[in-house]
Amino acid sequence: MKKRRIWATSPVYYLMAGFMLIMACLSFKQNKILFAVEFTVSVLAVAAVVVTDLHYRVHVYTAIRAARRVLSAEDQRDFDQFALPVAVLGNLGDIVWTNARFRDLFSEDEDSRGDNIAAYIYPKTLRQILSESGTAVSYGDKEFTAYGLRTGSGSVVYFVDDTYYKQIHREYREKRTVIALISFDNREELTRDSSGGEDSRITSEVEAVLRSWATDTMGGFLRRLTNGRYMLITDDLHIEEAKTKRFAVLDRVRAIKGENNLSATVSIGIGRGADTATQSEWHARQALDMALGRGGDQVAVHLRDGTYEFFGGLSKGVEKRDKVRTRVIAATLSDHIKSSDRVFIMGHTNSDLDSVGAAVGMWAAVTRGLECRASIVIDRNRSLATSLLNTFEHQPEYENMFITPQEALDQCTQRSLLIVVDTHSTSFVESPDVLRAIPRVVVIDHHRMMVTHIQNAIIFYHEPYASSASEMVGELVQYINGSALNKREATALLAGIMLDTKNFVLKTGVRTFEASAYLKRRGADTVEVKKMFANSLDTYKERSQLVAGAEVYKNCAIACSNWEFPNVRIAAAQAADELLSIQNVRASFVIFRTGNEISISARSLGDVNVQILLEEFGGGGHLNMAGAQIKNSTTSDVRKALIRVLDSKLAQASKREN
Repeated sequence: MKKRRIWATSPVYYLMAGFMLIMACLSFKQNKILFAVEFTVSVLAVAAVVVTDLHYRVHVYTAIRAARRVLSAEDQRDFDQFALPVAVLGNLGDIVWTNARFRDLFSEDEDSRGDNIAAYIYPKTLRQILSESGTAVSYGDKEFTAYGLRTGSGSVVYFVDDTYYKQIHREYREKRTVIALISFDNREELTRDSSGGEDSRITSEVEAVLRSWATDTMGGFLRRLTNGRYMLITDDLHIEEAKTKRFAVLDRVRAIKGENNLSATVSIGIGRGADTATQSEWHARQALDMALGRGGDQVAVHLRDGTYEFFGGLSKGVEKRDKVRTRVIAATLSDHIKSSDRVFIMGHTNSDLDSVGAAVGMWAAVTRGLECRASIVIDRNRSLATSLLNTFEHQPEYENMFITPQEALDQCTQRSLLIVVDTHSTSFVESPDVLRAIPRVVVIDHHRMMVTHIQNAIIFYHEPYASSASEMVGELVQYINGSALNKREATALLAGIMLDTKNFVLKTGVRTFEASAYLKRRGADTVEVKKMFANSLDTYKERSQLVAGAEVYKNCAIACSNWEFPNVRIAAAQAADELLSIQNVRASFVIFRTGNEISISARSLGDVNVQILLEEFGGGGHLNMAGAQIKNSTTSDVRKALIRVLDSKLAQASKREN
């Protein structure tokens, strides 16, 4: 092995230090003070360079002597021909000896002594190699698995060249078959009032875009399953490439417009990481259901660990007018209610007017419409609908209407039925214990689909296009028993609709007004609803302070409250609504503290999808109304995180618009 000079410090530094010393001597006659300063600095520089280099040499040569004690001269000759690359290191990771195979692969047959092993294993560290049982590293175009062993005076690292096998594994993973299912979301809405020729034009244009994307971009092929449904077969590599482009096919489809100037949209479900094609197709079905449940116009990717990735979902959903499904759901739900010994109805935690109103409507349909026993499970201490709850107090006909979660646990049986309204997430129900205790569950909800949705529901009535859960229940009651509601119960349902639509301003469709008209016929009192929205003077003042302290960032109003006060949730929600009335504000966010959590209440006019934004914080909701709770944080940190999310997501949205 050719011996190489070991330098701790580059020779350039020796030259620079010497040059400083010469310059100091030249200034001796002109300025003695300057000479003293320069001479002192130059001497210190020379001393520092020399001491550093000597110290390093002592360390290196000590390590070399230690290596000689570990490996005798004869051992070194024998080990030098070992088939695997081997390096003996000092305590600081400096190479003190290598065998021939190491020099062939890593240093082109040059002496590597004096180098640090970090140069050959970056970005991994020596500590990782010594603590793990095999660490993947790469150097140049080679890939290795590195193993390390500590010795009394240093460590030994050897490498297994497995480039070939890792390339095979990568090719296997990239060429694995992936199945995607595609749904033309709004074909019916685009062509409802148009001619047959318009239907053919739009369908053919959408299909042409999908076929071009499948063959030219995804390296696969497309097959039509039914009208508006397609199957794409491709591989994992092309899915990964499509992810980097944020599935630009969504934008290409959205550029196709009908006579009514509505844009075409598609939803895509992808089953990735499956072991077989059958499993991939099943995962693709689940992913497509998730994408459609979140409002469509997006891609949902089902990953190997059961989680999802989402792309798109920036456009508004289109209302579905078909009431056939509602009638079928009502008939099926009636059968399940009649076969149950007891029905429990439960909303979400921190229940609001929509949650309680929908629960009251279902209670009336079960007890008065089907003459079965029913109770509403609610924690009154955390409810935000106290004004509505008070209207049912001290009324003989509503005795035992509301019960606590503990009472529900004591009364439920295996033949009981639980109806969950205004949420579909296991994380947000009023009582997770009640949800686990009752095996038969029905879900009625309008929020966009979340990954944590209830899995074992016998009926999952999910309409992301509906304005509120109260609207959905109002429709169901008409098919269960149209005369089941009285004036007080109809007023409760109308209050829920007016809360979620902001007095019929946001998220309203034809079915919203039809349901409201039915409730009005049943005696719903708009004056009583107005009284339910009345606030105390203190809550009004707190709301005004939140609005006054708001700032506007990228057309989004952000307000923060560092103090906690009674009815903070109500004041924050109302402040978020009020901030939308400010000119050029497209979305509003109110950050406030509740106990040990930081909460965000978000609203939008529909241009910004606040659900996608708050999913970054583990929250969810609707396109124009969402919320989130963050533990172990501060309002300042949450505000900074929100700013980062706005920068990222709004930039993606602006690219799509352009």
